[in-house]
Amino acid sequence: MPADAPTILATSGGAVRGSRTRWSVGPLTSYAVDLAGVDGRAPKVCFLATACGDAPAVIHDFYDMAQTAGFAPSHLQLFTMPNVEDIAGHLLEQDVVWVWGGSVAGLLAMWRLHGVDEAMRKAWEAGVVLTGVSAGSICWHVGGTTDSFGPDLRPINNGLGLVPYSNGVHYDSEKQRRPLFQRLIAEEVLPAGYATDDGVGVLYRGTEMVEALSERKGAGAYFVERGADGGAVETELDVRLLA
Repeated sequence: MPADAPTILATSGGAVRGSRTRWSVGPLTSYAVDLAGVDGRAPKVCFLATACGDAPAVIHDFYDMAQTAGFAPSHLQLFTMPNVEDIAGHLLEQDVVWVWGGSVAGLLAMWRLHGVDEAMRKAWEAGVVLTGVSAGSICWHVGGTTDSFGPDLRPINNGLGLVPYSNGVHYDSEKQRRPLFQRLIAEEVLPAGYATDDGVGVLYRGTEMVEALSERKGAGAYFVERGADGGAVETELDVRLLA
């Protein structure tokens, strides 16, 4: 069942520590599923762990979470070969696509190699809700800051560009993130963009950011743009706390 507009919930969260499983579905991911508007059946959620090399343990954790949450789960893996014959067809059958974190550079390279980039665009345009954390947040944007290349963060600017902004993740928990994101925007390496503290997401309808949401009290979201003086201007956004 498609959402009523192309929808992305880009987050620095979406999973929380579980009581009986390693992870549980967090309020942000639950909200992404709600946005799909599924009624009368289990929501179909496809998980991608490309950014961590399709680590079997991560995929196993997803199925644990999905079973507890009542999803109809599937996953798309690319290592050592795609596990579905028709990638675009599989994604178009989903209500929600959930992308895990890791190396966004590796994710983008593998997606382009296998045509997942174009398949994601088709799914987005068809109303499949796209969500994800960290690398699974940056990927929908023009670019952002990444540790894909080593412990010193670097810019990446070859994201899918479904929305015309940059994206800063883990804004409050990794000390390099905030100053580098601001500097890259001031220097016009990246376009203006949205940043999220851990546990926060930004919701796009089409290419417009319409709301910031949080699963953690006191966490923030920010819009960063280049100012008239050539520096970065950071504006804190209103954030709605999810139950």
